[in-house]
Amino acid sequence: MRSTGDGLASGGPYPTHGALARAAAEAGGGAGPQEQPDQIGYRGPTACAAAGITYRQLDYWARTGLVEPSVRPAYGSGTQRLYGFRDVVVLKIVKRLLDTGVSLQNIRTAVWHLRSVGQSELARMTLMSDGATVYECTSPDEVVDLLQGGQGIFGIAVGVVWRDVEASLSQMHGERVDTGETLVGDNPSDELARRRNRAV
Repeated sequence: MRSTGDGLASGGPYPTHGALARAAAEAGGGAGPQEQPDQIGYRGPTACAAAGITYRQLDYWARTGLVEPSVRPAYGSGTQRLYGFRDVVVLKIVKRLLDTGVSLQNIRTAVWHLRSVGQSELARMTLMSDGATVYECTSPDEVVDLLQGGQGIFGIAVGVVWRDVEASLSQMHGERVDTGETLVGDNPSDELARRRNRAV
């Protein structure tokens, strides 16, 4: 168990994530499972929907540097921020930490740490907090030790958040970073619309 001072007690390649990664692979000539999700970006409203936050929160967090889009920042008026898959995971974790009363200073430290670890370590991580400090646990034994010490009040299994975001984004639109092409997720209503368009 690691603690990084004021905030967090205590990359590598990203896994592919659902339909949009497959769509990007098909559009790119069959790159298949080697397609990296960081080649797919999500606009603000999509990131908000998948993370369960408001656009006002997203905008404020980007402007204050809490969670900035790693794919494409906004360059003045008229440009669209693009968030990567991992950004959306971090957004959802930040929302959960804020909802439980963790201080913004400790959340900033936690965000820095989440961005600094590799994908495999991130997927195994559980964040525990007593409301003041955020603890990183990478094994069930560490979680039990923390709970027995009476410190941990709640926990966030990052792997579960990862899968939740993956499921949400698989039904939404993404954008290929290299071409700007819109990728359509596995949304039944979108499929129905495509069939209607073909029939006309």
